Amino acid sequence: MRAALIVNRVVADLDANLAEILDAVNSAARAGAELVVLPEAATTGLAINGDPLHDLPLGQPIPGPLTDELAETAQRFQLHLAVGILERAGDALYDSAVLLCPGGDVVLHYRRIQPQWHASGVDPAVYRQGDTVPAADTPLGRLSIILCGDLFDDDVIGQVREMQPDWLLFPFARCFDDGSYDRARWQGRELPLYLERIRKAGCGTLMVNYLSAKDEDGYFGGAAVVSAQGEVIAHLPIGHTGTLLVDVAELATPSQ
Repeated sequence: MRAALIVNRVVADLDANLAEILDAVNSAARAGAELVVLPEAATTGLAINGDPLHDLPLGQPIPGPLTDELAETAQRFQLHLAVGILERAGDALYDSAVLLCPGGDVVLHYRRIQPQWHASGVDPAVYRQGDTVPAADTPLGRLSIILCGDLFDDDVIGQVREMQPDWLLFPFARCFDDGSYDRARWQGRELPLYLERIRKAGCGTLMVNYLSAKDEDGYFGGAAVVSAQGEVIAHLPIGHTGTLLVDVAELATPSQ
C-alpha cells in the first residue's frame, strides 16, 4: 500500500484550502497513492472562538457538498481518502473525520471523543463529542481513525486496541503557545510523547498535522509514519507544506 500524508496550509478561505487539497490529492494519486490522509479540520483549521454564531458556519454536514466533492475525487482516482472536517449537525458542532473509499462512500465517520478541541465553558448543546472508535475492513487492511488529543485518552486507546486495526489514521492539529515552528522542541520533547502513546495503541499509525501562517495560530505541520512499536519509519519535517509518500504494505506489525 502506498500512503500519502498531505500537509496543507490552512488559510481563512475555505475554497482556497479545498483547491490546495484537491491539487495535492491529484499529485499524490498520480504518484501511485492508494490511501491519502489529510490533517484534522483540514479545510478550515480549528478556527473556532467559542461563539456559535461564528463557529457553526464553519461546520459542514456529513454527508454534504464538501464530502461529496472529496468522494468524487476518491472515486476518480480510485483511492481511499481520510480527512478531518468540522462537522455541523443541525445546531451542533463536532470535530470529525471521514474515510472515503474508491466507490465514493463514507466507510468511516468519526467524531472526536476528547473535548479539548474547544474551550471549556462553551455551550455543550452546541460543541459536542462522539463516544466510539469505529473500524472499517478495506482492501488496504483494517483501518481506524482518531483525532489529536484522543491519542492521550486511555479510554480511546483501549477502544483502538479492541478494534485491532492494521493502521490507525491520525489527523491532528498541534501548535505551540508561542506560535513557533520549534523543530528541536517537537523532536526532542513533544514527538516522543506521541510515540509512547502509539506504542500503547499497538498499531502502525499515519499522523499528519496542518500548517498555518505563524501570525495566525501557529499550527506547524509535520507528518510521520510510525510503527506499532513507536518507531518513526518516515517523516516530513514541521514548518513545511508537502506530501509524505511511503510504501507501508510490510510495515503494519500490530503488537497486541
